[in-house]
Amino acid sequence: MRQIAQNYRSGDLTLVDVPVPALRPGGVLVRTSYSLVSVGTELMKVDESKLSLLGKARARPDKVQQVLTSVAQQGAMATYRKAMNQLDSLTPLGYSLCGVIEQVGPGVADLRIGQRVACAGNDYALHAEYNWVPRNLVVPVPDEVRSEHAAFTTVGAIALHGFRQSEARLGEVACVIGLGLVGQLLVQILVAAGVRVVGIDLSQERCQLAEKLGADLCAAPDPQALTAVTDRIAALTSGAGADHVLITAGGATNQPIELATRLARDRASVVDVGKTKLDLPWTAWYEKELQLKLSRSYGPGRYDQDYEERGIDYPRSYVRWTEGRNLGAFLDLVARGDVDLQPLVSEIVPFEDAVELYQDLSSHRRQGIGFVFRYRDEPSATRRLAGTEVATGRAAGAAPVSGRLRVGVIGAGNYATSMVLPHLRDLDEVEIVEIATATSLSAANAQRRFHAGRISTDYQGLLEDPDISTVFVLTRHSSHAEIVVRALEAGKAVFVEKPLAVTPEQLAAIVDAVERTGNDRIMVGYNRRFAPLLVDLRRSWGSAAGSQHLLYTVNAGRLSDDSWYV
Repeated sequence: MRQIAQNYRSGDLTLVDVPVPALRPGGVLVRTSYSLVSVGTELMKVDESKLSLLGKARARPDKVQQVLTSVAQQGAMATYRKAMNQLDSLTPLGYSLCGVIEQVGPGVADLRIGQRVACAGNDYALHAEYNWVPRNLVVPVPDEVRSEHAAFTTVGAIALHGFRQSEARLGEVACVIGLGLVGQLLVQILVAAGVRVVGIDLSQERCQLAEKLGADLCAAPDPQALTAVTDRIAALTSGAGADHVLITAGGATNQPIELATRLARDRASVVDVGKTKLDLPWTAWYEKELQLKLSRSYGPGRYDQDYEERGIDYPRSYVRWTEGRNLGAFLDLVARGDVDLQPLVSEIVPFEDAVELYQDLSSHRRQGIGFVFRYRDEPSATRRLAGTEVATGRAAGAAPVSGRLRVGVIGAGNYATSMVLPHLRDLDEVEIVEIATATSLSAANAQRRFHAGRISTDYQGLLEDPDISTVFVLTRHSSHAEIVVRALEAGKAVFVEKPLAVTPEQLAAIVDAVERTGNDRIMVGYNRRFAPLLVDLRRSWGSAAGSQHLLYTVNAGRLSDDSWYV
């Protein structure tokens, strides 16, 4: 399949051919029909990639702090290699799409093959022909909603959550600062809730569009135009000021928050929905006792792995509007006609022209707020579904290179790409036949850097290849035991990174597999014995006179609450 990807180090954008994502439990495989280009968020990422390393550091101080923490824990050289690996990798774009379910994974009982759905998530709802999406980030599309409009659903949920954060009520007055895509959606949602709306934006066209969509008055933030906005708010509120100010504008200027301070009434709420500078004018905020709220993306559940990846929903009686329920609620607004998306569709672009569109938007040759990619609807017989391989080197089944150890690698995360795969690539006596990873782009990155013959997103084919004699298991800890068992049953020699297992039951399953198959060719990568400190200690102590038991403690930093070590 094809996917749009960006090299964050060079800024290059390309359509790459990658494997279709593997079907995993707890989610569905979706064939994309339309995906939305988020002009603000995605172009910010594209523009950042064109900066120098110093410019990237200034743009992402959070990443700089991560680097400094890594230096303290792992050392400068290891951190440098890790950072360069991440910078020189293909990264995905996109987070909002509409498509059709092709496969349903175990654990998903309420969705069906052939169903039209909207999907969310910047790790899942990507600009790609196929995507695997976890259940809580998928919602059915009502019959009344067109597919190209359903592609807006994720951004609609962002606007809807901003509205909920404001706690705006029927009859109140709100001001929306920034009338891009999220701002235009907020205007319509506020109007549908019975709230009177005024808007502010630098673009006269966007102001006019917002007025057509229900705003009372919209204007640019210049002194003369602001007088009209202030007068209108005063007329609507008997001189009190706006009950709520929602900021969807972005950038490094402090003007939006200063403007919000000026327009808000005493004890009003100010909601930051975008990403803007928040240097609060303390005196004015103190005198008005204003309340600042941040709107976190699509709603409760966002960034919670239990909710997004493991499918654990929040009880409705405690969390009424999760991100998944916000997605569905926005589609209901569209289905009823309370939100009109057609005026927001600037252009529908064939996915084949994706790179050209990004280039035109970045250089301002095209203007608009709602660009949608359209994907080809391939006949079922020609679809390449999950687990299919992409080969650029030796064809599958071709004769092996004489005398070389032919290996398959499962997993290509940070440790694998920095500590294991570089050494395998550089060994003349080793041939990397296949690399299997969970995500499509990570497989493409690994193939590009380590010259694998082919890549896939389903390791089962790798285990079934009789030409592969040795398997490296470099996946997440909790998956090691299951893959080791399957590899032993397939007759492979196995190298597995520590830990071999994380529960007694997993260890017992491995022992059983060895006893059943007679295949005991397994090695665990306990690499600490090669650490310079332990090598020096062994040399200093000399040969052991008898058995010894040593206990040592390694400070690896604070563990997260869900770490398998805890």
